[in-house]
Amino acid sequence: MPVWDDLVGQDRVQEQLAAAARDADALVTAEASRAVPPDASKMTHAWLFTGPPGSGRATAARAFAAALQCVSPDRALGGEPGCGFCDGCHTTLVGTHSDVEIIRTDLLSIGVKETRELVRRAQLSPAVGRWQVIVLEDADRLTEGAGNVLLKAVEEPAPRTVWLLCAPSVEDVLPTIRSRCRHLTLRTPPVEAVADVLIRRDGIEPDAAYVAARATQGHIDHARRLATDERARARRAAVLKLPLRVADIGGCLRAAQELIDAASDDAKEVAEGVDVKETEDLKAALGASQGGRMPRGTAGAMKELEDRQKRRKTRTQRDSLDLALSDLTGFYRDVLALQLGARSELANLDVRDALERTARDSTPEQTLRRIEAVLACREALETNVAPLLAVEAMTMALRAG
Repeated sequence: MPVWDDLVGQDRVQEQLAAAARDADALVTAEASRAVPPDASKMTHAWLFTGPPGSGRATAARAFAAALQCVSPDRALGGEPGCGFCDGCHTTLVGTHSDVEIIRTDLLSIGVKETRELVRRAQLSPAVGRWQVIVLEDADRLTEGAGNVLLKAVEEPAPRTVWLLCAPSVEDVLPTIRSRCRHLTLRTPPVEAVADVLIRRDGIEPDAAYVAARATQGHIDHARRLATDERARARRAAVLKLPLRVADIGGCLRAAQELIDAASDDAKEVAEGVDVKETEDLKAALGASQGGRMPRGTAGAMKELEDRQKRRKTRTQRDSLDLALSDLTGFYRDVLALQLGARSELANLDVRDALERTARDSTPEQTLRRIEAVLACREALETNVAPLLAVEAMTMALRAG
C-alpha cells in the first residue's frame, strides 16, 4: 500500500510531500543520466514537521523518507514515488534501510555527543539508496549545545543528504535551524479519520474505535492504546474521577499521590521490561565472568548505562503524568462546553454524569481557572519542579476553583 496510508487527516501535507518526492526523484534521475536537472524544484535538504501531539509528525517524516528511497519500476512509467511495497519503501518503513537513520529518544534530551554522530553520518554518501536521510523525531529535545552542532550540518549539507526534523512547534527549535528548513504544519486529525484508521488498520470494533478517538481528541497513538489496553482505560477512568475527589485538603493530597504513584508504576513497568535485558547484554559484551564479576575498566560503561536508565525512568514518569493532565484538561473543557451550551462537542461522554454535576456546581470562570491550574502544572513539570509538589499545587487549585 502507498507510504501515505498511515498519514491520517493530512491531505494538504501529503500533497506537498508527494510533489517534493517527485521532484527529488527527477533530480536523482537527472544526475544519474547527466541530464540537466529541473530549474524549479519543490525538494529541499532540510524539513521541519510541526503539529500538536498525535498529529502524526513522525509518521509524515517516515513516509516522506520512504518515498525518497522508492525504487519501484512504475516511477519510470509516470508512477508516484512511495509505492509502499518496493525494497526502498519497505525497509525504510520498518527501520532497516541502511541510508535512513531514524532517531527517537526515550530520554529527557538529546546531547552533543549523539548529535555529533548524526552530523558525521550525514556527511556520507548514500550506500545503496537514493538519498541519505536523517529523521530526528524529537528535535525539540536537542540541548542548546546539540542544536548548535546540528546547525552547521543543516547550513552546509552534503549533496544527497536530507534532514527531517519533528517538533511540536517552530518555537521548540532554534531560530537559526528553523530558518534553514522548509516548514510543514500538521493539524489534529478529525475524530472520524482516527476512528477509521483504528478500524481499518488495527481491527478495532467501530464503537470502541469512535469512543477512543473522541476521548483522545484525535491523538492517534493514544487512541490506539486506549482502545487496546485495559490498563490505559482504567487509568484514564481514575483520572476523570479526580475532579470529584478534591472537595477537601485530604482528598487533594490523596489524589495527587495517586497520580504520582500511577506514573511511577508506568516507569517501573518500562524498566522491568528493558533495564534488566540491557544490563545483562552490556555485562556479556564487556566480558563479565559467570559469577557476575566485571573486568577492570568497565565500571564507567556500567555507570553510563545506569544513568541512561534513570533518565529514561524520569522521562516515562513525565510522559505518563502529561497524558493524565491532558485527560484532565479534556474533562474541564467538556465542563466548560456544557456551561456554555455546546453539548454536542463533548469528548468524554462516558463520564457525562460527572461532567454535568461539575458544570452545575461551578461557574465558567471557575472552570477556566481550573484549566489554567492544569496547564500551570504541566509547565512546572517541564521546568523540573518536583512532580508531587507540582501535582499537589494543582489539586489544591482545583479545589479552590
